[in-house]
Amino acid sequence: MEITFENVRNIIVDTLSCDAEEVKLDTNLVEDLEADSLEIVELSMALQENLGVGIEDEDLEKIHTVQDILDYIKSKQA
Repeated sequence: MEITFENVRNIIVDTLSCDAEEVKLDTNLVEDLEADSLEIVELSMALQENLGVGIEDEDLEKIHTVQDILDYIKSKQA
């Protein structure tokens, strides 16, 4: 599956139970969507399950925005 903003947004919406309108490239997962550390881990697992690329545990603290997720996943695919 191609990694697109829409794919990632849909996974975020499903995992964090937020509205798609709230999720933009500069949306901060913790500050804007009020995701806690457990939800961030769940999001990583959902990304792995749906896109085949998750976020390594040691890299989770570096992920703050939706753009960070896209950049990270694309860097792992390269």
